[in-house]
Amino acid sequence: MVLKRFFGIFSMLFRRRKLIKLGFYGPVNAGKSSLANRISKDFTGEETFNVSKIPHETREIQIKEKVRVKKGNKELDFNLIDTPGIATRIDYTDFLKHGLSAKESKERAKEATQGVIEAIKWLENVDCVLIVLDSTENPYNQVNITIVGNLAARKIPVLIIANKVDLKKSKIKKIESAFPQYKVVGVSALNGKGMDNFYEELFKLVR
Repeated sequence: MVLKRFFGIFSMLFRRRKLIKLGFYGPVNAGKSSLANRISKDFTGEETFNVSKIPHETREIQIKEKVRVKKGNKELDFNLIDTPGIATRIDYTDFLKHGLSAKESKERAKEATQGVIEAIKWLENVDCVLIVLDSTENPYNQVNITIVGNLAARKIPVLIIANKVDLKKSKIKKIESAFPQYKVVGVSALNGKGMDNFYEELFKLVR
């Protein structure tokens, strides 16, 4: 009886410490890396992911392992998986506008295209997904049907993040209307606004 109880407690602890693979998906420059950095900094004191105004700064899968997120008396361990921005068309001339040379722009466009392919493949390796959108932009111009369709088909839990709520042009209700089937949480990855509510919804997502 004592032995059975011991293994029961051990099993509960093991389940509690399971690493949850959390994927960050969404369009270019919506704030995926910024949100991943915010979570990492809140609980480890470190910013891991590169952030830039130049499109497709993230062109490869980046992972921050074993981030223990705490909310009240609850805690969960996450691997934060930051993916390249999803785009249906990547034009090297977009990089020329940011001061890159033609050679650099073409190389970045090539890497970004490969990054999109890798991001879609990585849907096989995530337990749940945050779709990060820019709340100042039209949600219908940001949503990739392939990603949303894959998530629905795989029954992967999804939380929609309406980022940049600190800006006057932010319109969360438009994103809520575009995604009536999902919970939408407004945050500012830049200044931390809305993060307490975000962590609450994150725990609900993975329970």
